[in-house]
Amino acid sequence: MIPILAVAGTEAAQQGFLETFGVNWPFFIAQLINFVFVLFVLKKFAFGPIQGILEERRQRIAEGEAKMEEIQKKLDESEQEKAALLDKANADAKRMISEAKQSATALGEQKAQEAVAQAQTILNKAQEAARAERAALATELKQEFGRLVVATTCQVTGKELNASDQKRINEEAVSSIN
Repeated sequence: MIPILAVAGTEAAQQGFLETFGVNWPFFIAQLINFVFVLFVLKKFAFGPIQGILEERRQRIAEGEAKMEEIQKKLDESEQEKAALLDKANADAKRMISEAKQSATALGEQKAQEAVAQAQTILNKAQEAARAERAALATELKQEFGRLVVATTCQVTGKELNASDQKRINEEAVSSIN
């Protein structure tokens, strides 16, 4: 019996509770129907579109984050490409400088060799000119010597020598010098 009394006491307490707060069943049911109707209208015309807008914003934010990550990846790739291009440009510049130094050294050596060759050519020409001048002087000296011999012979002998005698004496004097 105790359990039946406990159940009966609970029912009485529940009826007393609703009566204590003045629950009027027809008004309560009307309020409940109004609440459900307002909830349906709000869900259909307010919450639905708002949730759609929020979902659209979430998607746009997600797309923006994806694009930002993609841009960051492209920026990183661009930085790597830039670094690679700079490294390549530096290597090319070093190579060009090295080639320019080698070229300058080779050109300097070539110009030095050309200068030495030119100096040697000038020296050879000067020696050749000196030889030619010496030969011309020797020839002139021989002619002068021959003329002096002829003049001396003319004075010693007291007679005038003809052209064939002068030529013969000149040839003898020149052959005695050589």
